[in-house]
Amino acid sequence: MSEHSEPSLAVKVATMGATLAAGWVAQKLIKTIWEKATGSDAPIDLDADDIPVVQAITFAAVTGGVAVLARRLARQGVAKAVDRRAEKVSVV
Repeated sequence: MSEHSEPSLAVKVATMGATLAAGWVAQKLIKTIWEKATGSDAPIDLDADDIPVVQAITFAAVTGGVAVLARRLARQGVAKAVDRRAEKVSVV
C-alpha cells in the first residue's frame, strides 16, 4: 500500500481489528507487569483519592506509551501484510 493512496475498507477494518487486539494484549500485559512490579493491583480509577499522585501519573504514562506503541505496531503490521499480499497478486 503506497503512502498516498486511500486505504480500502478492508484495510481499515483489519487495522481496527488489529489495533483492538493489540490494545487488549497490551492492557493485560501492563496489568500483569504492574502487579508483579508493585505488588498491588493496577489502578482502575486514577482519580480515586486512595491512589498516590505519583502512582497515578506513572501508570497513566506507561499505559499511554504502550497504547501508542501497540497502535503503531498494529497499523504497521497490517500495512506490511497488505504490501506482501499486493506483491503476490501482482506477481501471479
